[in-house]
Amino acid sequence: MRLIGKEEVENIAIGASLLGTGGGGDPYIGKMMALQAIEEHGPIQLLDITELDDDDLVVPLAMMGAPTVMVEKIPSGEEALVSFRELEKVLGKEIKATMPIEAGGVNSLLPLALAARIGLPVVDGDGMGRAFPELQMVTFYLNDVSTTPMVLSDEKGNSMVLNTINGVWAEKIARSATMVLGGSVMNAIYPMTGKQAKDSAIYRTLTLEEKIGRTIKEAKKNKQNPIDAVLSLLGGYRLFTGKVVDIERKTDGGFVRGTATIDGLDNDKGNNCYLEFQNENLLAKTDTEVLCMTPDLITVLDTETALPITTEGLRYGARGTVIGIPSDEKWRTQKGIEVAGPRYFGYDYDFTPVEKLRERVRENDEISVGN
Repeated sequence: MRLIGKEEVENIAIGASLLGTGGGGDPYIGKMMALQAIEEHGPIQLLDITELDDDDLVVPLAMMGAPTVMVEKIPSGEEALVSFRELEKVLGKEIKATMPIEAGGVNSLLPLALAARIGLPVVDGDGMGRAFPELQMVTFYLNDVSTTPMVLSDEKGNSMVLNTINGVWAEKIARSATMVLGGSVMNAIYPMTGKQAKDSAIYRTLTLEEKIGRTIKEAKKNKQNPIDAVLSLLGGYRLFTGKVVDIERKTDGGFVRGTATIDGLDNDKGNNCYLEFQNENLLAKTDTEVLCMTPDLITVLDTETALPITTEGLRYGARGTVIGIPSDEKWRTQKGIEVAGPRYFGYDYDFTPVEKLRERVRENDEISVGN
């Protein structure tokens, strides 16, 4: 266990936004909530997953809804507290630790704000290693951890307890309730034992997010290319560099859906990249080839600063570099691909890892040069 304070939270916010693949909510909101909680209550206990007792009750905290809604409907913090207290009543047991449900934007930081406020430790891990748009798209679900009972709470004081037969039904019912409650809610979800967390979570995500933020800052300080530094750290790939020339985005069914068109610059001049997203970036392609696909990570970084750009933050004229990062191996299993692969989202592609797609691009480039 170690204590984390304001500097660590600043770095975590950057890393969370990068791993969030464009989604997970505005990291600025979560960062400010966490910083305020630290100011008022002191540093946060960060607990390694291996330090959990097998019978500890661990409950992730998450914001559910369209990220664009949260820009105007900022949570007060009471919603999270209500969700946790109501879930403790339902389970008849005290929650021993919380953790992020995903490595993404606001959802990496909200558990930190709650933990500082009520004195809970935060587990250094999550259920995605990135962000995904639906509740069942977590490694807990892949490992048969029950999604419910879960509690949803809004800023008005409304809360509801949900029990469902599986995670897919939890997603459908909770999404409908979220729309009625104004488009975003806080939920306490996937209550699990310490043993279940050890068996199913992705380890040390918050530490990785902190390292990403620190790496970008240090690269700038040392006059190095921060994007290259991030790619080296994460084993990622530079996919495309250009300027956003069109963005189609709408809030539909509790999600932000859309496509961004990026006109190529530098080595990509003369080509276009198309980013398709549902809260998170799911597919990156050009007119002739696929560059990266879910469940691998697709993130847009500001070409000058290397800071991540969320899907709601994409604007005409923004200059961005699209990068691809291999997902955790849990997502590359048959079940992982069924739950969050391209065909689940309606794309007519079999999942191909980003490293293999990059090999094809290099081979095509070599053929073109040879001709």
